[in-house]
Amino acid sequence: MIRSFADWFEQADSGGIGLAELVEQREVKETGVPREAVRKRIGDALDVMRHAVEEGLEETGTSPSGLTGGRSGRLVSDGPRLLGENFTAMLSRAIATLETNARMGLIMATPTAGAAGVVPAVLLTLAPERGWSDDRLVDAMLVAGGTGIIIAERASIAGAGGGCQAETGSAAAMAAAAVTWLEGGDNEQVATAVALTIQGMLGLICDPVAGLVEIPCAYRNASAAVNAVASAEMALAGLDFPIPVDQVVDVMGDVGTKMDVRFRETALGGLAATPAGQEIAARAGMTELVQLQRKGRTRGEGSARFGPS
Repeated sequence: MIRSFADWFEQADSGGIGLAELVEQREVKETGVPREAVRKRIGDALDVMRHAVEEGLEETGTSPSGLTGGRSGRLVSDGPRLLGENFTAMLSRAIATLETNARMGLIMATPTAGAAGVVPAVLLTLAPERGWSDDRLVDAMLVAGGTGIIIAERASIAGAGGGCQAETGSAAAMAAAAVTWLEGGDNEQVATAVALTIQGMLGLICDPVAGLVEIPCAYRNASAAVNAVASAEMALAGLDFPIPVDQVVDVMGDVGTKMDVRFRETALGGLAATPAGQEIAARAGMTELVQLQRKGRTRGEGSARFGPS
């Protein structure tokens, strides 16, 4: 088990191997699965990502709740391309994956279903532009996986455990590490990319409207993808961050444990608790569930209020 970025880098350097190879070796050793089978499994995961994006972009109908559906395709067809084709494509792929998830389609949790759009949006958008082969993407997924393992070990990757910073924040950090590595970044630059990503998402709450993994989740996946690429860009340019990456991850864990329960996937605070959010919950038939959550999880702490009491 790799428990810190410092440990990961030290083991790779002392063994004279790369970050991806070390994670691959650990996976083979811990699971007993041959190397070829490990790589095939990751390749299959990439195929799932591609299909989830394609399905989301092609499907124009809404999810059962009516909250999402068709937005990713509309972004592709009607977006003004303010930063070019690739930027719009990345946003649309992130949203498309969450739309597929909302319709109960097959997605790849990276690291969770609620954050499943970030890694594919980043990797599948940049791969053709940067000339990354599928074999290289498999290696990049190993780097992303190693990053996720450390974050899960030192903090959390669950919205219920640490808010949306733990879900989309972790996914963005995984994508940033993968891109930085793919572009030839050294260990220090990979660490910086992860640190820059997480510091920009510290404290992000998880407040799913009507308790569903749809809104604001789909849009936050798109924003997280942008954060990941921006962090990789800065790290690869040699920009530094004065707080070591392991300490940044520890801070995310500390913030998550101290976050009010209303902001940790309970749909009791934030956007979910607004009047509009409550109306949506009622229309979706989720009011009773939210009320049960309120009784069972706030422990007398009360709920968020908007407007006059």
